[in-house]
Amino acid sequence: MEYLLHILILIGIYVILASSLNLIAGYAGLLSIAHAAFFGVGAYVAVLMGLHWETPFLVNLAAAVVFCGILGGVVGAPGLRIRDDYFVIATFAFQVIAFSVLNNWVSLTGGPMGLPGIPQPVIFGWTVSSHWEFLVLTGGCCAAVLWICHKIVTSPFGRMLKAIREDEVFAQAAGKNVAACKVLVFAIGAAMAAVAGVMYAHYISFIDPTSFTVMESIFIISIVIIGGAGSMWGPVLGAVVLVALPEVLRFVGLPSAVAANVRQILYGGALVAMMMWRPQGLLGEYAFRKGEAQQ
Repeated sequence: MEYLLHILILIGIYVILASSLNLIAGYAGLLSIAHAAFFGVGAYVAVLMGLHWETPFLVNLAAAVVFCGILGGVVGAPGLRIRDDYFVIATFAFQVIAFSVLNNWVSLTGGPMGLPGIPQPVIFGWTVSSHWEFLVLTGGCCAAVLWICHKIVTSPFGRMLKAIREDEVFAQAAGKNVAACKVLVFAIGAAMAAVAGVMYAHYISFIDPTSFTVMESIFIISIVIIGGAGSMWGPVLGAVVLVALPEVLRFVGLPSAVAANVRQILYGGALVAMMMWRPQGLLGEYAFRKGEAQQ
C-alpha cells in the first residue's frame, strides 16, 4: 500500500508542475525549458529557511512561492523582446545557470552532497509524517493549484493569454498589454512550481541539484505535450501516464540499468508519436507547431 501511496504522491507533485507549465506553454504559447529551475529554487528556499532559521513550514512555503514568483517575472521579462526559438534558448540558459549555482554554491546549498535531514512539515500542530498524510497534503496543494488554474483560464486574463498564443500582433493591435501578461503568467507559473518543489523536498527529506536538471524540465514538458497543452485535464492525464509508466516496467522484470534506458526510449517514442500524429496531445487544444492550433 505504501508503494501505491508513493506513486500517487509523485503524481500529485508532477500534476502541480505540469499544470503550472501548462499556463505558460499551453495557454500563453511560451515554451519554457526552465521549469525544473523554479522547482529546485523553491525547494532550496524552503529547506534552507527550515534548516537554518527553523521557521514554520507554511512560512517557508509562502517565502518559496513569493521568491520564485519574483524570479519568474525577472526571467520572463526577456520574453518582451524575444520570441519563439530565442525565448526557448533564453529559458534554457537560465536552467543551466540555476543548476550551476545550486551545484557550486557549496557553502549555501551543500553542492553535489545536497541537503539531508529535511524536517517533516508541521501545520498548526499537525506533523505530516506518514504516506497517507503526505498524500492528503500533496492532494490538497494539487487541488488548490488546479482550482487557481481553472479560475485563471476562465477569466478575461485567461482569454487574453489565448489571444497572445494565437496571434500576439493582433492582441497588441487590440490595445492589450501583451508585455505585462507575459511577465505575469511566467511569474504565476514559477510560483506554482515552487509549491511542487517544497512538497517534493519535504517528502523525500533530501535534495541535491541532480533532481532539478534540464532533463527534469524536458520531462515536465513531455507531460504537458503528451497529456495535452491548453487543456485543464491534459497535465493530469500526462502526469498519471508518465509517472506510472516506469513503475510498470518494474513488474516486467527488467534489470534496473536496462529499465532506465527503456524508460527514456518510451518517453522519446511517445513524444515523437504525439508530434507526428496528434501534436495537441491526448486532451489538449493547442499544438506546438507554428500556425497550428486546435480549437
